[in-house]
Amino acid sequence: MRSPSRSTGSATADSPAWREGRQAGVTTTAGEPRAQLARARSFSGWTASVREALDRPLTSYYLLLGASTLLLTIGLMMVLSASSVYAYKNFDGDSYAVFKRQLTWVLLALPLAFVVSRLPHRVIRAFAWPAIFLALLALALTQVPGFGVEVGGNQNWLALGPLRVQPSELAKLAVILWCADLYGRKEKLLGDWRHVLMPMLPVTGLVIGLVLKQHDLGTALVLFAIVLGMLWVVGAPARLFVLGMTTVGVLALYLATTSHERLDRLTNFADPFKDYQGAGWQPAHGLFAMSSGGIFGKGISASQQKWGNLPAAHTDFIFAVLGEELGLVGTLLVLGLFLTIAYAGFRVALRTKDPFVRYMSAGITIWLTVQMMINVGMVLALLPVIGIPMPLVSYGGSALLPSLVALGLLVSFARSEPGAKAALRARRRRRTPAGVTAGSGRPRGTR
Repeated sequence: MRSPSRSTGSATADSPAWREGRQAGVTTTAGEPRAQLARARSFSGWTASVREALDRPLTSYYLLLGASTLLLTIGLMMVLSASSVYAYKNFDGDSYAVFKRQLTWVLLALPLAFVVSRLPHRVIRAFAWPAIFLALLALALTQVPGFGVEVGGNQNWLALGPLRVQPSELAKLAVILWCADLYGRKEKLLGDWRHVLMPMLPVTGLVIGLVLKQHDLGTALVLFAIVLGMLWVVGAPARLFVLGMTTVGVLALYLATTSHERLDRLTNFADPFKDYQGAGWQPAHGLFAMSSGGIFGKGISASQQKWGNLPAAHTDFIFAVLGEELGLVGTLLVLGLFLTIAYAGFRVALRTKDPFVRYMSAGITIWLTVQMMINVGMVLALLPVIGIPMPLVSYGGSALLPSLVALGLLVSFARSEPGAKAALRARRRRRTPAGVTAGSGRPRGTR
């Protein structure tokens, strides 16, 4: 009686046929399961390594630092490139004028973000009420003659001597800070919807109303998104979201009908070529820039659309110039960095036991993510053009400073994650030279 292995006719490991197949590079039937098993084990080991890395206490801390640094660097690089033609035409031939202003704001904001990242949480919470009152005062002053400055049809700038700031950008962070402190104090009362809405709804409604008074519909929509996001985080009933979304939609449509320019943008954004010489000019040239970039782009400073064809090339439509110069790879890199910040921010919110940190982290993450999505949607003609810059990338000190401070707060919260403080202390001990006491600067036992 023959053995089963010989009856199948397959080559065994000792047969000449198996050796010939091995030399010829042919995978035998017996070798296929082994190769598949090896690949499965390799993939399983890789996923286990990724999970292990993501479970480390300092993962959120490093992700926030790395992604924010890269985005800020890319932003400076793109502001220099996208603004060079505009600056040359408007600042007496100085192609670096806009870039130098942006760099000045970065140098001012980075130390402030560092200081904020080292503040105790009780000190941060102490700024909640002063911040919301200052935001309301600054928004109101934009309507006062002599203080308010109109730019692009919007009365949303405040003149402070030689400096001009946009209070609505600062109001975004103030609203999040105030709501987080409020809900943190009322944590045990949030099961009652009245405590969820009062006094949050009247105060935030006043902020949004003042922004709408400035004719700044885009920033008002971002503030609406922040408020709805905070309600979602605290677990508000679903009917409140339906009511909120309905209110936002009706109000946005009404405000659009009050301005001929807004109405044209709303009716033409899906097909900008329908009114190419009018409302469709900016989104159409944004699409030209994105489509001409290809996979790897034309190269830094090689954009053609920034030479006068694309309005707001260094502000609201800087993502289009980025797509033209860095291509699909560059745009996906920027989106990936924003998603990294979103992942780290929500990770901090889910892991903390402090209600204030939870609401603050989620609010900041929702703000930056929603604003990025709106900006990308404008450039891709998926949303109407409503004048929303891309955080950390677009030019503008009034938007950059609160964004960096917000990221400094996220870094501070990441440092307080479970196990993060112990991991940071262990890292400092490893960096301390052997035989030297940390902070003493001399070997132990010496005088």
